[in-house]
Amino acid sequence: MSLTEDFNKAASQSKELTKRPSNEELLELYALFKQGSEGDVSGERPGGFDFKAIAKYDAWTSKKGISKEDAMQQYVDLMAKLKEQYQ
Repeated sequence: MSLTEDFNKAASQSKELTKRPSNEELLELYALFKQGSEGDVSGERPGGFDFKAIAKYDAWTSKKGISKEDAMQQYVDLMAKLKEQYQ
């Protein structure tokens, strides 16, 4: 299977976890998914009191400079770990 296929499979498996991962794990998954699918973050950092959007933006920003392929592999690896832990 190609990395892209593994990545897409891991993304669909993320919706099948029977228990909810921690907020930190969820932010890590989000950031790696966005970096793997879109590349470096763009646009303005959300302001005001939208703390969820700010946390997601900051998590994605922390992955800046990681190649899409590396982010995809890290996402697949993290999902495998979470699958063992939360299923």
